[in-house]
Amino acid sequence: MALLHVEHLKKYYPVPSPLFAPKRCVKAVDDVSFDLNEGETLGLVGESGCGKSTMARLLMRLENPTGGSILLDGMDLCAVKGEKLRRMRGNFQMIFQDPYGSLNPRMSVYTAIEEALKLHTELNVSARAARIGELLTLVGLKPEYARRYPHQFSGGQRQRIGIARALAVNPRFIVADEPVSALDVSVQSQIVNLLQDIQKQTRVAFLFIAHDLAVVEHISHRIMVMYLGKLAETGPARELCSRPAHPYTKALLSSVPSLDPKHKIGRITLKGDVPSPLDPPKGCRFHPRCPMRSARCETEEPVLRQVPGASPGHCSACHFAGQVSEFSG
Repeated sequence: MALLHVEHLKKYYPVPSPLFAPKRCVKAVDDVSFDLNEGETLGLVGESGCGKSTMARLLMRLENPTGGSILLDGMDLCAVKGEKLRRMRGNFQMIFQDPYGSLNPRMSVYTAIEEALKLHTELNVSARAARIGELLTLVGLKPEYARRYPHQFSGGQRQRIGIARALAVNPRFIVADEPVSALDVSVQSQIVNLLQDIQKQTRVAFLFIAHDLAVVEHISHRIMVMYLGKLAETGPARELCSRPAHPYTKALLSSVPSLDPKHKIGRITLKGDVPSPLDPPKGCRFHPRCPMRSARCETEEPVLRQVPGASPGHCSACHFAGQVSEFSG
């Protein structure tokens, strides 16, 4: 049984309309389903505005879904409210994108981490102090740094503090919402390697959200590609990146620099902009920008289905899924 089971998850934002006009809404997340297993990293990629951050907020119950379910160990988080939800938050935590804005400048590192321990554990003062020292050591910082304030750290160090805070209450899974995008490239690799080491030690599961497929391929066991609120493709990380089964995935991969001739894809330039989620195209949502589109794509919406000849779980929402890897753009 999967640790996290998300089924038909939706988040629609109503938009004000003129009197007597049909009601309209932005479909930020539209009928998304997936599983996340213990000790696994599931990558989520896509362009800005595709629904990645909305997905993160839904999983953290920072927003209520319009429909669907989020099952953690069989319990539906969408049905939990109030004090019971507060107690359950120890099972799921978040690492935020901005290491500068996610820490309170008036709180020392000790106070920031202790706050989580006070809320979700029954540790006494000395046990909390010991736990904070352990966490800082785990993320590669000295325990004596606990009395310092955020402005005394670099961006990479602040992100390590954010990771320590997320790990403080021993969560079952963590949503990492673009945790390295605000950092220098050299620091990015340190944080990614740190997350992998922590996962080996704790068996925590990660949903790793990013727009950089190279980073996501390195850290993830499986990858989901999202476009305009829906999943375009999902599958094992290496296979998805070496044999993409959706034109959108292949276009994203073509922009990733590679020294490996086996993985080098000729640059594919998509025409036009991402359509508005307020008025998504009929049929396949990607068809206005797709080099492989046909008349069928304009009228019939493809479903996410197993790719012929691919590994189990490698699925694509494309009418031409078995032909995409040979397409040259």
